[in-house]
Amino acid sequence: MNEEVGTQATILHVDMDAFFASVAERDNPELKGKAVVIGMGARGVVSAANYEARKFGIHSAMPVGRARRLAPHAIFLPVDMARYQEVSEHVMEIFHSFTPWVEPISLDEAFLDVTGSQKLLGTGREIAVAIRKKVEEQEGITCSVGIAPSKFIAKLASAHCKPNGMLEITSDRILTFLHPLPIQAMWGVGPKTAEVLERLGLRTIEDIAKLPRATLIRALGEASGASLYELAWGRDYRDVTPEEPDRSISAAETFPQDLDNPEEILTEFLRLTERATARLRDRDLFAKTISIKVRFADFSTINRSKTLPLPIDSSHDVYDVVKGLYQALRIERARLRLVGVCLENLSEGAPHQMMLGEREVGWRQAEGAMDQARARFGRGSVRPARLIKASEDEED
Repeated sequence: MNEEVGTQATILHVDMDAFFASVAERDNPELKGKAVVIGMGARGVVSAANYEARKFGIHSAMPVGRARRLAPHAIFLPVDMARYQEVSEHVMEIFHSFTPWVEPISLDEAFLDVTGSQKLLGTGREIAVAIRKKVEEQEGITCSVGIAPSKFIAKLASAHCKPNGMLEITSDRILTFLHPLPIQAMWGVGPKTAEVLERLGLRTIEDIAKLPRATLIRALGEASGASLYELAWGRDYRDVTPEEPDRSISAAETFPQDLDNPEEILTEFLRLTERATARLRDRDLFAKTISIKVRFADFSTINRSKTLPLPIDSSHDVYDVVKGLYQALRIERARLRLVGVCLENLSEGAPHQMMLGEREVGWRQAEGAMDQARARFGRGSVRPARLIKASEDEED
């Protein structure tokens, strides 16, 4: 069998260790050594759990109620997405100091192609050591790094050395490392695909590699079958693609209890609009398409959107659109579980002409001042009167 795999590229997959929880621990040193879970509310889900919490079987996407039963002594904290995004941006800046070829996968992981950096910065292993050191020194959190000739193998390697580890898989070791792994480790093998493969008697990646390519294609279809066969032999020629501009900015909220009061629902839409547009302005972006998401108590979901003649970034303008989209649904008595706001069709720089005329200058100046105050004194320091009243009502 052909064992000519890999390329001369050097790819790193850098994955932060329990990122959300690690940021919380860094900001609150008294949490060190304790089980920390990010996620609150009786109907919420776990966004992240540190390694102490994972010892009790807690994992992301688990209902918070179940997590509390597994570890009633654990510390449960709310999601602070603005904080995670801030730290993520700092980490990505560190990556960019080593190579321009950075492909973020999420807030806490990215692929780096350091092939062209090795003449100046050393081997892939030496670069990985330097990245891990810089992240820990500057951000106070740890990461794990997989080093390999391809993205697929680098990602598998990082998963195998967590937490706070480093693993290099050279071209001559790819199949030795890859073939004993279970089929679930394969990129693109979810529960349904795994079920099909198991019916064929396949348990390891080596089993997939030994199966005729045509058999895989018959079982999974041309695209999936051919892709899995190539990956099973360690062949992955995808390039690291540098980050593209934001395609959308969204904010959503799952309620502790279903809401059916239109005024309360509109208040939540305003809160989400404020959150999303603050991020929009922070990136100096404008949105031309505004979307809302509404999820009912039975989990059915409706999405509605509106594309504007000119892009906007004002919370006031966006909320006008959001409010109109919600009211057009005519679902005043419906019980809602979740609502969300999404800003799409993004562009950089101010539009040539304000959509609603000169009066918008006043709104934009006021919101700019609010953004500055929040940056200095915290996100809750300045809010619309409607949100302040809502908070007071909740406290009562």
